[in-house]
Parts: sequence; structure tokens; C-alpha cells
Amino acid sequence: MLENIGVSLLLLLVGWSVLLLLFHIGLQGMTATRELGSAWNAGPRDDEKKPSGKIAGRAARASANFRETYPAFIGLALALAIAGDASGWGLTGAWIWLVFRLIYIPLYLAGVPYIRSLAWLGSLAGLGLMVATLVL
Repeated sequence: MLENIGVSLLLLLVGWSVLLLLFHIGLQGMTATRELGSAWNAGPRDDEKKPSGKIAGRAARASANFRETYPAFIGLALALAIAGDASGWGLTGAWIWLVFRLIYIPLYLAGVPYIRSLAWLGSLAGLGLMVATLVL
């Protein structure tokens, strides 16, 4: 019974992570469109014009950073669910990853150094707990 709850919570976190991915995509698109205009957004973007403003650039880099660890999170979360070991440290690691990825966004947009890096390291620690649950 508790195992089923753990798997359900883990799959709920996968769902929330998809919403976070969509938020990143939307934030990147909104900030670029604000800078380059709706005609650029609706057009084919053949000229490969890129936004040059700080916020649009930070949103793009934060999104790229998220997408670097996102496949690992999805793979680990699904592996934990399949293995039937979605409670305990694996589930805790998934929560840690998601919370630190949420914290990372405003820190990056505000240009906060060091603390932003700590948030990134925190998310990696969450992935580490997920890996440890699977291999130990």
C-alpha cells in the first residue's frame, strides 16, 4: 500500500516536472517576444536573430540548464517507479530536485551568483539520491 503511494507521488512529481518544463519554455518565449516583437515570434525566424537583453538571455540559459538534467530526472523517476522503490530516499531525491529547480529560476533571472550555483548543486544532490536508491 505505501509503495503504491510512493509510486503515485513519484509520477505526480513527473507531472509537475513537465509543467516546470512548459514554464521554462513559456518564460523563454515571452521574454524573447517582449524584446523582438510578436512578428518575430510568429515568423519563420530564418534570420536567426536572437534576443540580446539580460532577462531574455538569462531565461534562455536557465531553460537550457534545466534541459541538461531533465532527461536524467525523468529516467531516474521512471526507473524508481518500475523498480517499485519509489518511497524513501528515491522519492526524497525527486522532491529535492524539483524544489531546487524551482528555486533556481528566480535566482538565475535576478543574476544572483553563488547561491544560484548552490541551488543547481542541490538539484544534483537530489538526482544523486535517486541514483543511490537504484544502485545501492
